[in-house]
Amino acid sequence: MTTESSHDVPVVSSADMAGVPDEFQRLWTPHRMVYIQAGAQAMRDECPFCAAPGKTDEEGLIVRRGRTAYVLLNLFPYNSGHLLVCPYRHVATYDQATPEETAEIALLTQQGMRALRQVSRSDGFNIGMNQGQIAGAGVDEHLHQHIVPRWASDANFFPIIAKTKALPQLLGDVRNAVATAWES
Repeated sequence: MTTESSHDVPVVSSADMAGVPDEFQRLWTPHRMVYIQAGAQAMRDECPFCAAPGKTDEEGLIVRRGRTAYVLLNLFPYNSGHLLVCPYRHVATYDQATPEETAEIALLTQQGMRALRQVSRSDGFNIGMNQGQIAGAGVDEHLHQHIVPRWASDANFFPIIAKTKALPQLLGDVRNAVATAWES
């Protein structure tokens, strides 16, 4: 540690602090920086599911593109590997989707389950759609189906007591792993 001569204020380098043990556990969530940098909510004025296909796969967190639908990681995942299957077309509910869109959503859901099993050895899945804001849809204007991988030991006190999910991998790393597994 050094001191500034004019004020005798200790100057501590971050390198001096790295790895210093204390009683705190830290949950690192760098993927949430997009919301901090955008000022609360990213893409307030445009649908995130319409915007994602116009980005690179890495920027949009897209793991698979189909003809009428695509798959991306959830930016607010319930579990590591939480996927969303969306039609490209901006429709709000399942009954507004075409037969081709519903068929591809089903196919991509099956393929997503297989890729997640290969990458993370998940024991099961929660699969579903929340139709409309009253049903809990975060983005209720654009149809999307959730694929949430589950493990026998994934329940802990964080979600119950602290309303916090511990996610062991960064979204970019999960996207790369799932996209690679999908192709094999």
